[in-house]
Amino acid sequence: MDSKPPGAPRRLDRRLDRPLPAPPAFLRRGPFREGAFTSALHEPRTAVVLGRWLGAALLLCFVAGLTSHLLQDPPHWPTGWLPSRPVNGYRVTQGLHVISGIAAIPLAGAKLWTVYPRLFEWPPARSVLHALERLGIAVLVASVLLELTTGLLNTLQWYPWPFPFRQTHFWLAWPAVGGLLIHLAVKAPLIARHWRGRRQAQLTGRRGFLLSVGAAVGVVTLATAGQSVPWLRPLNLLAPRRPGDGPDGLPVNRTAAQAGTVTVPPDWKLLVDGPRPYRLSLAELRELPQHDAELPIACVEGWSVSARWAGVRMVDLLARAGAPAGSAVRVTSLEAAGPYRVMEMPAPYAEDPLTLLALRVDGTELTADHGFPARIIAPNRPGVLQTKWVTRIEVLG
Repeated sequence: MDSKPPGAPRRLDRRLDRPLPAPPAFLRRGPFREGAFTSALHEPRTAVVLGRWLGAALLLCFVAGLTSHLLQDPPHWPTGWLPSRPVNGYRVTQGLHVISGIAAIPLAGAKLWTVYPRLFEWPPARSVLHALERLGIAVLVASVLLELTTGLLNTLQWYPWPFPFRQTHFWLAWPAVGGLLIHLAVKAPLIARHWRGRRQAQLTGRRGFLLSVGAAVGVVTLATAGQSVPWLRPLNLLAPRRPGDGPDGLPVNRTAAQAGTVTVPPDWKLLVDGPRPYRLSLAELRELPQHDAELPIACVEGWSVSARWAGVRMVDLLARAGAPAGSAVRVTSLEAAGPYRVMEMPAPYAEDPLTLLALRVDGTELTADHGFPARIIAPNRPGVLQTKWVTRIEVLG
């Protein structure tokens, strides 16, 4: 976005090499009146500095979010190649996605304030090319603002719109990033002229303004990142989730009551369905060799917390069922309904020795909200795929 404020009514258009008409008399008021914008900070150097920061935040948010999306909802062809390590992979990528998205909010506000006088230049379009450029900017601004707004509300688990959040958020990211790259290409000469400030005049107030924006970004980042970054938890004042709060000291997104699984059938048994299917009661599961692992629960809203889980290794359950090497599995929950009631786990996760059918967490039996009698816990997986209230594990081959 070019941040040069509207000039005099009869300025010269360098593209058309002819004077531009002044706005009609009825528009010469409010933001269209001459001299409406008095701040000297509506200028290219300030816009370029803010654009650098905002562009970096948006691109980091996009790359981290795309990685997290592929781990949560991959297309069919790469599912067998998704890695189960590093253990904290999803925790890091989704944490970075939310942190950079929140940091981009004050940056976007400051950037738009710097350039918004351009909205009121006259005429609105000087040529077809200029009209297309302004249309592209409108698409860029609208998609970025919608992405940031819906993403922020998702961290609060508040969805005041009729469309599905996750799918819309994913597809809207593409025009946002595409529009950003096109905008950078169109404005490359202007950006190059103002990239370095050594030869730029030291505008009064610019340094203070940029420091204020940087401070705002730092405050909102430090005050919310603690839901993802353990060593920032003492500063976690504005985040909607505080790791450590919830049943057994772990947050939950969906309680047993919300899932319709308040009570477990007294005759509950786990069905492991494969070439040699079998059933196990909870007492029989407890008698099998128990293993423990330090693994995180990491959710799409950006919060994550580690815990020590104990239970039966998935690979041992599959071996007893006669599952061939490289088998994926399908896990079904007692949950009455919900988009993740049935979950498929690719072979790299099913065969990882850290993947457990967990019966205990941090030394105590699972509560109903954490998936009693048994739940899945696996490395590098989104929280929604760590299925609770498991009733069936099916070998897919």
